[in-house]
Amino acid sequence: MPTMTTAETTYRSRAPWWFNIAGHLLEPWVRIRRDPAEPAGLLKSDAPVCYVIERDGFSDALILDRACREAGLPSPMQPLSNTRRKRSVFALARRDGEVFGRNRKRSPNEPIGQLIRSLEGFPERDIQIVPVSIYVGRAPSRETGWFRVLFSENWVVVGRFRRMLALLLNGRDTVVHFSAPVSLRQVMNESSELQPERFARKMARVLRTHFRRIRAAVIGPDLSHRRTVVDAVLNAEPVRAAITSNAVKENISYAKAWERAHNMMMEIAADYSHPVVRSASFLLRNFWNKLYDGITMHHFDKARAAAPGYEVVYVPSHRSHADYLLMSYQLHASGVVVPHIAAGVNLNLPLIGPILRRGGAFFLRRSFKGNALYPVVFNEYLAQLIDRGVPIEYFIEGGRSRTGRLLAPRAGLLAMTVRAFLRAPRRPVLFQPVYIGYEKLMEGKSYAGELSGKPKEKESLIGLIRGLSVLRQRYGHVALNFGEPIELTPMLDAANGDWRDNTSDPSVKPEWLNGVVDKLAEQIQININRAADVNPINLLALALLATPKHAMAENDLLAQLELMKALLEELPYSDRVTLTPMAPDAIIAYGEQMGWITRIRHPLGDVLTVEGEPAVLLSYFRNNVQHLIAPAAWVACCFLNNRRMTRASILRLGRIIYPFIQGELFLPWDSEGFGHQLQATIDFFVRRGLLEASGESRVLERGPGQDDAAYQLKVIARNLIQAFERYYIAIAALVKNGPHTVTAAELENICTLTAQRLSLLSEPSAPEFFDKALFRGFIQKLRERRVVWIDENGKLDYDSALEGMVRDARVILAREMRHSILKITGGDPEKESARPAAAPVEPPAAAKQPEQEELSEQQELPLNTSEELHERHVIAEHREHEHHAPAEQDKD
Repeated sequence: MPTMTTAETTYRSRAPWWFNIAGHLLEPWVRIRRDPAEPAGLLKSDAPVCYVIERDGFSDALILDRACREAGLPSPMQPLSNTRRKRSVFALARRDGEVFGRNRKRSPNEPIGQLIRSLEGFPERDIQIVPVSIYVGRAPSRETGWFRVLFSENWVVVGRFRRMLALLLNGRDTVVHFSAPVSLRQVMNESSELQPERFARKMARVLRTHFRRIRAAVIGPDLSHRRTVVDAVLNAEPVRAAITSNAVKENISYAKAWERAHNMMMEIAADYSHPVVRSASFLLRNFWNKLYDGITMHHFDKARAAAPGYEVVYVPSHRSHADYLLMSYQLHASGVVVPHIAAGVNLNLPLIGPILRRGGAFFLRRSFKGNALYPVVFNEYLAQLIDRGVPIEYFIEGGRSRTGRLLAPRAGLLAMTVRAFLRAPRRPVLFQPVYIGYEKLMEGKSYAGELSGKPKEKESLIGLIRGLSVLRQRYGHVALNFGEPIELTPMLDAANGDWRDNTSDPSVKPEWLNGVVDKLAEQIQININRAADVNPINLLALALLATPKHAMAENDLLAQLELMKALLEELPYSDRVTLTPMAPDAIIAYGEQMGWITRIRHPLGDVLTVEGEPAVLLSYFRNNVQHLIAPAAWVACCFLNNRRMTRASILRLGRIIYPFIQGELFLPWDSEGFGHQLQATIDFFVRRGLLEASGESRVLERGPGQDDAAYQLKVIARNLIQAFERYYIAIAALVKNGPHTVTAAELENICTLTAQRLSLLSEPSAPEFFDKALFRGFIQKLRERRVVWIDENGKLDYDSALEGMVRDARVILAREMRHSILKITGGDPEKESARPAAAPVEPPAAAKQPEQEELSEQQELPLNTSEELHERHVIAEHREHEHHAPAEQDKD
């Protein structure tokens, strides 16, 4: 036992001798963490302090006394100055003892009344009331054992014996939370119209609310009893009306319709259990240690600082079944309430489903169609969670990404969340995007198979047991990067300043709601991408998969890795992107250790390669961060088949192609911002010697094909070239079939088959090259840009400018690739340059937009890549300030 200082001895002498002895006996079993660590800074020096605790208990008094002593605060055991109170502490719920076998509870109004009376007639006096919350077994920064979680802090009022066990098992994980002091004099002055008795009741009510909020923030809301939420949903007016409607429509009794709604609620609702959450956290710690080499979080402190006062909705990227487990585990370990997570009903498996449900999962069906009652019940359940301040988590992509890119958002849950807030806007909503990055995926092989055409394997308990073989492998590091949060209220204000006046009728859907939800969904995806983590595997994938044989000499790979790291450091995508600190040689060594790359020894220098299946799987990790180098890849693409180009040509072509790249990769800039990014990228390439600038930096030139700088540019360019090949496939197929001949769905199928065949005939491509969703997104973007539209028969129509886009592809795509695509789609490669333009099609009035002027301007661009003619064109462009004459020759 350490020797006490004089100050501690003096402090202890203020308590009874038996209290001091009890404190000495308890001390070895209790370790206190104060929040804040130095609470003395909260107090004023000119007013006595009175502490208030939530529940009366001898152990709580001992813990408070010790915490105050260690923090240098006034003792709670000393008499309170200028009052008749013998102690400077009182409890809101106090037990006076046993009377005829029952507890007699004394109201907290009595001590509050004593404090009020001590200030009456003495305006110069004041008392600082300091609420103190004590939690045994919920230290956010510590881990607990399996048995201890059963006696950890929760919402249940426990007896003396259970409290003693909690101290013995969990006392070393004790948190003492000191809140800011409340000036009793100030509160009395603000409520001078109230009688002392009413004022005492009001103070007690305010203190109880305060303690509930602190408890909810530390251990989560009191939702352990699912029936309370189920009853609230079934008694809500919209649900009762839907039950009545269902009974009439199905010609059944109201009781039977109510039973259906009740069964739906039991299928949906979470059954949150604090002991289960803590037990799962204990198990997951060992599971992660077997699976991963480390889990890191970036920018979490910013997310935690922004959360107070908001209903927080976590919206992470979705790449693995491990996502929601990782999020919940890390949040719980960091002292944040585990959110309720929306999970597909396919995960409600025997044994697994009940555990997930008690861990906060609520289940929803993949489709709400065909049952008018189910969406009303689910909407009301989500609204109840939001109204009660329960943090929520869901994935707006709708499913796991099989390609590594973010999927186009499915905004159903977002729309429900916004409408629930509009119905009862009591607490503002904050959406928290989270980027989850892996170095190896458990589902990698199944993703590659699904993209290649194999059916998705249905989740089952047997499949889960069979999948435990993943424990035999290591999956590297995992990063959780918290992006810039998005407040809902400013978006609503921007859409309709009067939205607060139209919240009374939840059945009325505002006309502007869809626009807000779409904008919100896009911004979430953008902010997820703005928080990307660039790990060593991402960088290796960007470099090696951009070569024809997925192989590079070691010196070339080292140079390429150094170049890409410099690019990401000098031209940061955002302030939340994180980049591996590993040097290029360490990155290569780590890739070999993880089994992603293979070293081939050679007397003239080692070669690093990706062979077979790893090459396909590695494309996933390239796609994770492909958006980060999109501006650089576009500039490099302009020099794949051109030695010289002007800045103006690069920027003009970039402005035309940008909406399609932006839609696929969720890039953050507008057209002007992308132009600035291209300018900065060009300057970076000039500084690095990859490009040379002449003519007052207007004319840019790369070195010859065998030059190292040209090789580095080509590697960067090939990370984006497949996107342009997909665009060319779609446009060429549409032009080949002609206007008014195919629907959007038919065009998707044609494009997918074309891309599949092209990948078989050319060098191996990643399976996402023929992902139908990517073609669907490009066609949709063409429609949004009014480049194509749907006629009265549901067929696609387009302007003659689309044919110009086919010809203009010569600036980027090599002739062999264009000819291969045209041959597969049925076009005539021999007549590509001589194809006459189709008769101009008069688009509908809605399709006549300024964007058409951009496309017609593109037709004016020089298209030759013959070095001699192109050089003359560049000089002419430099002299005539972009007055260009079209040329038709083409060179590989």
